[in-house]
Amino acid sequence: MPRPHLYLFATLACAFGLSHFSDRMDPYFLDVLTGIGINVILAVSLNLVNGYTGQFSLGHAGFMSVGAYMAAAVSVFLGPRLLGESGGSALQQGTLFLAALITGGCAAALAGLGVGVPSLRLKGDYLALVTLGFGEIIRVIFQNFEPLGGALGLNGIPAYTTIFWVLALVGLTVFVVTCLVNSTYGRGFLATHDDEIASEAVGLNTTRYKIVAFVIGAFFAGTAGGLYGHFKMTITPTGFDFTKSIEIVVMVILGGMGNTLGVILAAILLTLLPELLRPIAEYRMIIYSLMLIVLMLARPQGLFNFKFGKAKL
Repeated sequence: MPRPHLYLFATLACAFGLSHFSDRMDPYFLDVLTGIGINVILAVSLNLVNGYTGQFSLGHAGFMSVGAYMAAAVSVFLGPRLLGESGGSALQQGTLFLAALITGGCAAALAGLGVGVPSLRLKGDYLALVTLGFGEIIRVIFQNFEPLGGALGLNGIPAYTTIFWVLALVGLTVFVVTCLVNSTYGRGFLATHDDEIASEAVGLNTTRYKIVAFVIGAFFAGTAGGLYGHFKMTITPTGFDFTKSIEIVVMVILGGMGNTLGVILAAILLTLLPELLRPIAEYRMIIYSLMLIVLMLARPQGLFNFKFGKAKL
């Protein structure tokens, strides 16, 4: 059986096991594990764009916010009508949550398509500026859109996110990205990354590959946003600002561009590091920043830049 399938089934089995014993686990541990899973989805999906396709997007938090708000809107506004006053059964709630996540992912994918079509003909710094501007535009739109809470944010979101949903979507994200990159079609992403001019010279439509990567990455960022909204139970536009996009980019760079396993390990490390430094809260961000600087100076190619065989995991 191919390795990605094994990882997917192992992750789903782990999700079932942890969800079965989640009632007996420390809530703090579950919160941290949930945060790790959401960050892994964000980092792996951005790695498809920045790492494998060679673009530089700074608007991933914008796609996350689209998914978070759209998924929350489905649960908050349609949920009571579909489930009734009783709240429905666990199966009905799970079905509604799945529909909300898909809605959020598709909305983010459409936003990615809308940004990608006009802007992905640009390269390098110009693309980074366009995606950065998109993220800020989305934030300002949600900040002034009163039906979704405006500047105060959207409250009363049902707490549907569980460790099962998080780990299942982590496994699905890693599976899709790994299979896509290692497929015949996915070699077009790597060719676009290595030499865009040469790829176009042999007949590859590099713009199409960049748009596909952008849309798929945005979809999974949207699902991560849906998980985040139903985990925090309240979302505000300030939670998806430029700083959040930079945080995701740092995970990709630290893990090694185009290295899925390294990006996963970096997402875990950068989620745990602030928690480990919590006892010295007054110096936490200073130490956190200094450690990032030292790591990037010591390992500019990525802290976890491992290779397996001919292709990176």
